[in-house]
Amino acid sequence: MAITSNANATWNGDLASGSGTSVLGSGTSFDMSWKARAEEGGAVTPEELIAGAHASCFSMALSHTLAQAGHAPESLATSAKVSFVAGEGITTSVLTVTGRVPGIDQEQFQDYAEQAKAGCPVSQALAGVDIQLESARLEG
Repeated sequence: MAITSNANATWNGDLASGSGTSVLGSGTSFDMSWKARAEEGGAVTPEELIAGAHASCFSMALSHTLAQAGHAPESLATSAKVSFVAGEGITTSVLTVTGRVPGIDQEQFQDYAEQAKAGCPVSQALAGVDIQLESARLEG
């Protein structure tokens, strides 16, 4: 059974001087502007939302990969940095993860993280983007 997520956006004005609002299906809303996206930040951007989606999806994929191998994680902390270049679009998503996973060594953790990167549905959706696993590090 497919789960469908939704969001709505409104935009007023041209790209350079306009602004808009987006409302996620959960009810969370945020303001948008080209200036925030391409120049100075200060508002939520589509790339920030993609970074959040990628970090959370990768964490879930890695948790599943580890658990299926018999190594359920105690915790995983993931960050994603999504880069946007005006005129080119989204160019990279760089993942880092730190985990507490009993019973495995650093090399195994790295391997499971690479598997999760490839299997994560958001990674698959970003197939045209350079996705990098910058760091996968075990704690403790």
